[in-house]
Parts: sequence; structure tokens; C-alpha cells
Amino acid sequence: MTFSSFFLWLLLIFSVISFHVNAFSGTYGINYGRIADNIPSPESVVTLLKAAKIKNIRIYDANQAVLKAFSGSGIEIIVGLGNENLKDISVGEDRAMNWIKANVDPYLPGTKIRGIAVGNEILGGTDLELSEVLLPAAKNVYSALERLGLAKLIEVSSPHSEAVFANSFPPSACVFREDVSQFMKPLLQFFSQIGSPFYINAYPFLAYKNDPEHIDLNYATFKSNRGIHDAKTNLHYDNMFDAMVDAAYAALEKAGFPKMDVIVSETGWASRGDENEAGADVKNAKTYNKNLRKRLLKKKGTPYRPKKPVKAYIFALFNENLKPGPTSERNFGLFKADGSIAYEIGFTGLVPSAASPSLHSFKVCAYNYAVLPRRKFVNYKNIFLVYN
Repeated sequence: MTFSSFFLWLLLIFSVISFHVNAFSGTYGINYGRIADNIPSPESVVTLLKAAKIKNIRIYDANQAVLKAFSGSGIEIIVGLGNENLKDISVGEDRAMNWIKANVDPYLPGTKIRGIAVGNEILGGTDLELSEVLLPAAKNVYSALERLGLAKLIEVSSPHSEAVFANSFPPSACVFREDVSQFMKPLLQFFSQIGSPFYINAYPFLAYKNDPEHIDLNYATFKSNRGIHDAKTNLHYDNMFDAMVDAAYAALEKAGFPKMDVIVSETGWASRGDENEAGADVKNAKTYNKNLRKRLLKKKGTPYRPKKPVKAYIFALFNENLKPGPTSERNFGLFKADGSIAYEIGFTGLVPSAASPSLHSFKVCAYNYAVLPRRKFVNYKNIFLVYN
């Protein structure tokens, strides 16, 4: 190999390595939802997150007050381009450019916007038109970022629910649904080209809630249990969270994307629920979130991807009193609306609680935004089963 060809080879390798946008620099992040009229102001939230040493968050829009408040905080943010905007953005790059110039560009570089989530849980749903416009919308957003010189700073992605999978047990058997694949594969091809990971909303809580007779609660909450054995890979799983992540890796492999990273965009456990919502109580929420935090802070991989530290955004920062649906939807928060901790997992609240001292008083910030998509119902029967 001549010196010139060797130099060109190094340049190519460097360009590929440097092309990847790392929107999630840590392993433990949180979703900052705001469908509530009684939660702390964005300024108080910055104080709360800094005290908790949480440096990565996701929001479901690009709210001006939030983005201004986070300026200079050093906290990395993924903003959301809502489902309601996808059809318009898919029309042309100019639409995406206008959105970015209004909602992203004005806050840089003070606010560390590191990603744009295009839609939420689109594929696997019932709106075929949204599935058709997801890829054009994502491409237009990326093209607009390129023109603005931001494509290497801001990641373009789209989170999915477990509804995109046809089967997930054992993890190695996971595949994308046939009706989803026609949209998923071109989307994954594009994300592979631009270096974006696969984002999945993974909820052991929902699996347990929908089939408590067959799923071991200890397996779902990281407690001691006999676990499951995947005969194909000869791997043992002692918790459902890892199994869900590896199931996503298996589906990606079968779809032709074995090198794509998996990041959990949402996971959590409700601390309260309706009578028919099995497992939704403070004890289980505390157990799940405390054990999950320990697991993520160890920066370890999964049985199938042991060298890839698992990254996850917890759902959610606050209980949100205006969310529709069952009681559990309003009770996923690690913190109550008044800023106190919902239960003890090692954080300090903004105001005192029975289990924690406070940081300081806070201002209430009332939000009442359009309803965001709720987590899709997934039939978890025969998925991730561990029999008691």
C-alpha cells in the first residue's frame, strides 16, 4: 500500500468514525414530560436534574421556555418533533428548515440540543398515513440540518414501541412484524447511513400488567429469580429489561442491521394504578427504578451485547396530572408534582418528603399541551414469559 492510498484509507476511516453523533453521552437519562398544570418550572427542573447528576433528557416537543431555561446547564437534550407535524414536514425540506430555524437553531449553542426525535411510536400503530410519511419527514429534517451545518452535532431518530415486533420470546427469536417491515427497513437503512441508533420504548411493567399470572414479578423488577434460558444463543437472562434490549438487537440483525446500536428511549414503572393494573404500586416502582438505576450506572452490556453499555431514558421525571387514560399513566414520575420524591431511590427532591430533604423551594409551572401519544397497548401474552 502506497503512502497516498494509506492516507486516503485513514481519512475514510476517520470520516466514518467522526460522522456518528453521540446524542446520549451517559447511560442514565430521563424523559421530561409536561402534561400537567402543577409541576415545577423549567428553571427549578434544571436545579433538580443537576442535583441528581442527570445530564441527558428527552422532551416531547421543542418548548421555548424549557430550551431557554436549560441554556448553560450542560444538560444534553433530545427534542421532539410531534406526530401532528410529520405530514407537513414530509412535504419538503423547506418545511423542516422552517421548523428547525424556529425551534432548534435559536437556542444553540447555549442549550445542548443533541437530537431530534421525529415522531413517537409511529410504526406498529393504526395510522398508515403517518407510517408512510415518517421516513420522508426524517430525511427532510436531516437534510435541513446538513444545510445548516448541524448534521454532525444533532442526531435524527424516531422511537418505537414494542408493537413493532411480531414475537419477542426468547430474545433471539425476535422479528419485526411483516406489516411493519415495509416501513421499518427503509427507515433503518437511512438511520444506518447517518449513524443513528434504534430507539425502543421498553416496559417490563406493561408486560407484567397484561399477564401477571405468567410473568415473574421478580424477573420484571431485577430481583432474584431463576430467569430464562435462550437455547439458540445459550444465554441466560435474569431480568426482562435486558431481554427486551437483546430482542431488539436480534430483530435488527434479522433485518440486516447487526451493527446498529439500541437505546431505550422510555422505560419505567407506575407507582399507582387502577384495580385491573397489576403491579402498579409504590413498592414495585421503587424496586424497578432503584435496581434499574444501579444496573445502568454500572455501564454494562447485555448478555448478547456484553461490550455495549446499555443506555436508557427513564419515564418519567414527574407525575403528570393531565394525562388521559388509566391511572398508571399519571403516576410514572420519580418525583411528585410538588417536587418531592415519589419514593426513595437516591435522589433529593425540591421540597421535603417523608424520605428525603429538599433542595429549595420552587415555582409551579402550569402546562396544558395537546395530548401526546400514550404508550401503545401490546399483547404481551407469550412474550418475555417467565412462569412463576
